[in-house]
Amino acid sequence: PGKVTISLHGSFSRSSIMVSTISRAGFLRGQFQPQGTALRPPWAIPETDFTEQCSRTLDCAAACPEDIIVKGRSGFPEISFTGGECTFCGECVAACRTNALGPLLDRNGRKLPPWNLEPSISSACLSTNGIVCRVCPEKCDARAIRFEHPAGHGKPAIDPDACTGCGACIAPCPVGAITLSPRQRDNLQTGAA
Repeated sequence: PGKVTISLHGSFSRSSIMVSTISRAGFLRGQFQPQGTALRPPWAIPETDFTEQCSRTLDCAAACPEDIIVKGRSGFPEISFTGGECTFCGECVAACRTNALGPLLDRNGRKLPPWNLEPSISSACLSTNGIVCRVCPEKCDARAIRFEHPAGHGKPAIDPDACTGCGACIAPCPVGAITLSPRQRDNLQTGAA
């Protein structure tokens, strides 16, 4: 109840048909992927602290030159890569007055990357289904996406250590096969550098 199941059919093999269950409200809003953990702006503190500290003024969104920070369902800022990528300019952090965004340090005081994201490519990928497509590696400045057989049809692979989480590969993907999901950070503390 309250859920819509969408099946995407086409010229793909029987094993590549993707089925996704989303809420009816999400379907009506055009959100065709299931809602998981929200992707917060770069340098966001851990989620429980973030939701306590963030004032929801969206000053970070107003400051973002790439317009990728949007108001989420609960009013907190979230990242949407549908129109661009993160350049890690730091304008969102500078605009945040509550310190919900700020330097992330490990327990030894070393700066951590802005995100700890898990990149993945679903079975909907055109190349995985025998259709030549090389959009994602062309958009990846970090060269984190490569193909096992570059000359022909190949399966894309993401090097998670090279991936910056910028999202440049997400919007250009014609089938929305690439996702970035937050991973839990261990040994994290927040504070000024």
